[in-house]
Amino acid sequence: MKKLGFLSFGHWTPSPHSQTRSASDTLLQSIDLAVEAERLGLDGAYFRVHHFARQLASPFPLLAAIGARTRKIEIGTAVIDMRYENPHYMAEDAGAADLIAGSRLQLGISRGSPEQVIDGWRHFGYRPAEGEDDAAMGRRHAQVFLELLNGKGFAQPHPRPMFPNPPGLLRLEPFSPTLRERIWWGSATNATAIWAAKLGMNLQSSTLKFDETGEPLHVQQAAQIRAFRQAWKEAGHPRTPRVSVSRSIFPLIDERDHAYFGDSANESDQFGIIDSMRAVFGRTYAAEPDVLIEQLKKDEAIAEADTILFTIPNQLGVEYNVHVLESILTHLAPGLGWR
Repeated sequence: MKKLGFLSFGHWTPSPHSQTRSASDTLLQSIDLAVEAERLGLDGAYFRVHHFARQLASPFPLLAAIGARTRKIEIGTAVIDMRYENPHYMAEDAGAADLIAGSRLQLGISRGSPEQVIDGWRHFGYRPAEGEDDAAMGRRHAQVFLELLNGKGFAQPHPRPMFPNPPGLLRLEPFSPTLRERIWWGSATNATAIWAAKLGMNLQSSTLKFDETGEPLHVQQAAQIRAFRQAWKEAGHPRTPRVSVSRSIFPLIDERDHAYFGDSANESDQFGIIDSMRAVFGRTYAAEPDVLIEQLKKDEAIAEADTILFTIPNQLGVEYNVHVLESILTHLAPGLGWR
């Protein structure tokens, strides 16, 4: 059994071929798709976060809106770029959204992906400390955020406050007591997966990973997941961690599926350079259901993970993406033992 969710990049473009031609289109359709995904019985609705792009950026208003419209589905990110974040403000926003959603947030955070602009985090007022690079700054912001989510008071109360204070040092409010256990780290390397495990974060591994062995993505991810779980065990955390992998999976059921994704049927992983490092990019799985089932049975990372996030083409609109998700649940999940 697996937890199954969708992952939207939240693109929009003013093109007659796009069903999302504005930010408003993307935001409102994201809410509608989450509602429909819950109706189908999907477990999660996740969203990418990118700045300076025609994509979803500040996630918490969207997550809170989905939380108010749904009742069961997990609501998450994959991922929030911590180089851009004020951990204190983020802790308040995350606490509020999580309480609105009834403790259903699953927040994926990370150092972030390649940007639309040069050093975009500088425009948000952040600078690496002496001896840091931007990735280390993102990890530092993440550690501050995690500490704040523990709910321990740290601020000295004013002797003459406007409103009465509880005793002792004050924490940030609103506070969601279990949110700390629902933070994930999006990792592109084995080393950062091990770092995340030591800090007690769950693991997200996407369709892209830095190439560390030359092997296919799913083989490298499976090794990454095993290294993460071993580090978690050695750290002695009392709970069982969660692990997600992202995949682009499209059962070819009708003419639309063949028109959109039929040419992807014979794709394989691609290797290239990103951020001056060699990376492996995962293939798109597109075929008739019986073929897909056999292909996906061989994916070692899917076998290791407890959660699978299906990347969706959000610009094709809510109706088509509901069709894709329903096809996965109907034609693939039973045959793979996911349902």
